[in-house]
Parts: sequence; structure tokens; C-alpha cells
Amino acid sequence: MNAAGPSRVTVIGAGFGALSVVRELRRRDACVDITLIAPRAELHYLPGIIWIPSGLRTREQLVVPLDNFFRRMRVQHVAGDVTGLRAGGRIVDLITNGVASEVRNDALVIASGGRFLKKLPGIEHAITPCEGIASAERIRDQLQQMQGGTIACGFAGNPNEPSAVRGGPIFEFLFGLDAQLKREGRRDKFELVFFNPSTEPGNRLGAKAVRHLLDEMARRDIHTHLGHKLKAFEADKIVTEGGEFKADMILFMPGMTGNLWFDQTELARSPGGLLKADAHCRVEGAEHVYVVGDSGSFPGPDWMPKQAHMADLQAAAAAANLLAGLQGQAANATFKVELICIIDALDHGTLVWRTPQRNIILPPSRLFHWAKRGFEWLYLRKYQ
Repeated sequence: MNAAGPSRVTVIGAGFGALSVVRELRRRDACVDITLIAPRAELHYLPGIIWIPSGLRTREQLVVPLDNFFRRMRVQHVAGDVTGLRAGGRIVDLITNGVASEVRNDALVIASGGRFLKKLPGIEHAITPCEGIASAERIRDQLQQMQGGTIACGFAGNPNEPSAVRGGPIFEFLFGLDAQLKREGRRDKFELVFFNPSTEPGNRLGAKAVRHLLDEMARRDIHTHLGHKLKAFEADKIVTEGGEFKADMILFMPGMTGNLWFDQTELARSPGGLLKADAHCRVEGAEHVYVVGDSGSFPGPDWMPKQAHMADLQAAAAAANLLAGLQGQAANATFKVELICIIDALDHGTLVWRTPQRNIILPPSRLFHWAKRGFEWLYLRKYQ
């Protein structure tokens, strides 16, 4: 505790989890001193990048300046890249404009996202869509130049931590590209292929969703290459243990692991390299250090999603526990485990909802596409 004034809380990151933590902290405590560390005062709304190849969204629509939000929340933004932690997390080391500096705190929330594993030979030939807006723009530009060919879309997990995977957006890119090419009158010039080392891709969405996704691929004449471990990518093909196939453009989401700077800390790690958290979002063995979102490995069902909604739920628990802990009170808030998403296909969407008690998938509808767009508008209003 900082005896000289309000408690100092440092939040690392400027994504969904980090910004939700800021809102939850400020809602609960008007006086706490909040410092947020991120390279830029911007939120990149990555769920919207699925619409960049078709032109439905542009970079400008998906990058939200956070200066106004930080002013409203009375947040000090420190522009820099974190390099490590000291003193049990009480000191954050970072680089700002090429100069080493530090930020001290009484409590810390790590919400800096995950890192994609890039160990597969030839992975430089693949585009990883969720790496950011630039990746989606690369898909858009490359597709415009293609006169035809094979587009392969797939994902894989972290072999040391099966839950560290984000495959949902790949289905959206796959179905979105199919719809876009049909709109452009050139679908017949392209072959679409979905690949995955599992025979039940997307099983974290539930068995019903897997059946729906595979049936939808068959209906759209999208070929599949399933159940074979990936060996390598090449400029014009994908090599698996079950054979190889042609690919003129590859969209691939690898498994996820922790940020490189985690190695410069003493924080507990999961087998897959994420920060090991308990049910209260505390990093195990660390005092007043919390983690939310893709940076963490949390106890729960193996289908617990890596998605913004889950990060928001974890952020609420982390903020409540952090403030309670600083006040010497019991920090026992937990988060609900819930998967909810709309798998968009450019002109319609399919709603999938999963909790420990139920798994629901609703038939495709144009209403769900517009609901996804409406949610984006409402969500971004919080930060504008």
C-alpha cells in the first residue's frame, strides 16, 4: 500500500481485458491512481477485421483513439513496451522512446494479450489474421490481385496447452471469403480449403457447432483436410503428415503462448507459457498481481474461450479482488465461464452459446449479422 496517497494500480495492455479493468476499477473506486502501459493510446477492435477483406470495414473504423476515455477515467497513459518485472511485480520495467524506465505500483493487472507460436517451418508463408489490422489488409490486397487459385484457412493449438487457441475467426474468414467471392462473381475461379489437425475442429464451441460448421463447409463446396498434424508451409502448398495440398494463399492461426517479456519475471507459468492464474484471476504465488484475457491460464473447463467476452468477465473479478486485497479484505470474487459468439458469414451469422449447463446453436440468420454489427457500435461507444 502506498501510504503517501491513493493506491497505485498499473494495468499493462490496451485491449479488451485491460480497458474493462480500467472501467471496473474506476466504477468501484473514484480515488485509485491508475496507470496504463501500452505502446499507443488506441484500441484496435479486432473482431471487426473479418470484414476488412470485403471492404465492409476499414482500418479507420476499427482503431479507436483512447485519449478521451483516459481523460474521463483519469488514467495516466505511459507509452512504452514492457520488458519485465521486479520486486514481485511492484516495479514494471519498460522501454519508452528507446529509453529504459520503470513504473511502480501497489497492485498490477497484466492484460497484454497472447503471442502466436511461430515455430512451424515456413510459417512466414502464412498470414495470421488476428495478429492485427495489417494482416487483414494483407488478405484484402492479396485477394484483389488474385485471378483465381486455392485459399487455405486453418488453425492449430498449443501442444502443451490445448485451450490456448483461437480458431473462431478462421471460420468467419473462411465463410466470409466464400460469400465475398460469390458477390464478386468469381467464386468458380477459387478453391477454398479448411485444414485442421483435429477431426473435430471447433469442438470448444460444442458438438452441435462442429456438425454445423462441417455441414456448412460441405454446402458451400469448401474442401476439408482434417486429422493430420501439420509439418510445414511452403510458398504454394501445405504439408501435413497425411499428405500435401496446393495453397496460393494461406490463412493460419497458430496456438498461443505468453508474451516474451514474461520470461523476464518470476511469475508462475502454465505448461503452455501463459501466466498461471487461480479462480480469482490472481497470478499464483504473487501478491497483488492479477491477469485477465489471453495472457492467462485459468482453471475451468477445457472449452473456456480465448475471446473478448471472457476477458471482460475476468476483468470484473480481477478489479474487485485487487481493490479488496489492497484494503485487506477477502478477495474471493470469481468469474462466470461463458462462450458466446456470432460466427459471421458476411451477410448472415450463426449464434453459439455455451455454459457449463448448456450448449445452444441457433440457425443462421441475417439478424445475427446485424446484431454483431450493432454490438460493435455499442461496445466502441464506451471508449469514444
